[in-house]
Amino acid sequence: MGLRRRIAPADGHAALSAWLGGATDRKTTATAVRFSLEELAERAQGNSVEVRVPPFGVTQCIEGPRHTRGTPPNVVECDGATWLTLVTGTENWSTAVESGKVSASGLRAELADLLPLFAPDHGATGSR
Repeated sequence: MGLRRRIAPADGHAALSAWLGGATDRKTTATAVRFSLEELAERAQGNSVEVRVPPFGVTQCIEGPRHTRGTPPNVVECDGATWLTLVTGTENWSTAVESGKVSASGLRAELADLLPLFAPDHGATGSR
């Protein structure tokens, strides 16, 4: 069963392209982050990992035991800019985790095989 999207794909891709082009305003960043979280949830359906990108959004993904109450056992958290570098391929998952830009806790909190969500040539300028 597919996810009900709140961000139209055309709007999401436009926000990603604008962000890659250097736009850092809150609306562009928020749209790009929320769209990419929706995309992650669509591609890796499930409820075993919670991905948090405060203050823009959160999603659950990856098949496995469903979490319903309290603090989830598998959590990934980072800021919006870091998340967007990961989903666009301008930053590597392991490098971001090792440098402390991403907090990943739990046995399933590993997104390396899912990222990037969008091809690095999605308009990447290499400036990020």
